[in-house]
Amino acid sequence: MRQSQAETRRQNVAKRSMAKEAKQLTGLIAGLRKSLEGIQKQRADTKLSGAEIGLLDERRNNLLLTIAALDDRLSAVQGLIDLGRPHIIRVH
Repeated sequence: MRQSQAETRRQNVAKRSMAKEAKQLTGLIAGLRKSLEGIQKQRADTKLSGAEIGLLDERRNNLLLTIAALDDRLSAVQGLIDLGRPHIIRVH
């Protein structure tokens, strides 16, 4: 019985931890998308040189890759929560 209670407790802690991570990822992704909009507005400026446009394009591409990676992570976390298989993610 105690082992079952301990496992339930571990799962509840893991679920809360993963829900917190999902919330943080959502906020981070939203902030990056806002930055992406800012870059798009800057790029629309007709007074930019070719080098400046290239720099903005590079930043935009990096942001897009970062957003895609965080979206994948968020999807994985939400999937584990939905499956009822939360676990504590340890980062070394």
